[in-house]
Amino acid sequence: MFRAAILALALGTASAFVAPAPARATTVVKAFENEIGAQPPLGFFDPLGMLDGADQDRFDRLRYVEVKHGRICMLGVAGWLTTSNGVRLPGDIDYSGTSFASIGTGWDATQSVPVAGALQIFAFVGFLELFVMKDSANGAEPGEFPGDFRNGALDFGWDTFSEEEKASKRAIELNNGRAAQMGIFGLMVHEGINNNPYILNDILSAPVAFNAGF
Repeated sequence: MFRAAILALALGTASAFVAPAPARATTVVKAFENEIGAQPPLGFFDPLGMLDGADQDRFDRLRYVEVKHGRICMLGVAGWLTTSNGVRLPGDIDYSGTSFASIGTGWDATQSVPVAGALQIFAFVGFLELFVMKDSANGAEPGEFPGDFRNGALDFGWDTFSEEEKASKRAIELNNGRAAQMGIFGLMVHEGINNNPYILNDILSAPVAFNAGF
């Protein structure tokens, strides 16, 4: 009996030095599980642990980046679909006679655009990034949420929506942006592998001659 009591006492004492199980996952999920974007079927999804111990500022920063990348990729997919259907600006892209119609789609286009044209695109995007596409540009009040780039000028009727409509539209944009990020990545990868980004057409026995004639 004495030995049993000593053993129990020793085990109880040792347990005092054992670190408690971390409550990180529960804490983080409870903090952000109701944020827009944490929705079925995955709910709160953070496989890389980027929100481990994060506060609201950290979450807002990551959401801001996610929204911006989603918007860029949505434009990228729209541009890809437009040019792959043969739509081009009229005229030439430079003074040497390089026509817009002679520039292909996808990676081929990045190799065909003259250096001066690429620099102009880079400068224009930089200008938008630094002075326009911000949540508090030109002295405007900060936006209502990460990615709110109205800046007191652009509204498109946003203030007429109910809170439920605003939440719905923000969730739709997030989902579309996430899909576009995966979509443009898939197009780029498959074009790089075998110059055939439209693998689904092959699966459906309706192959497309990508960039034929360029």
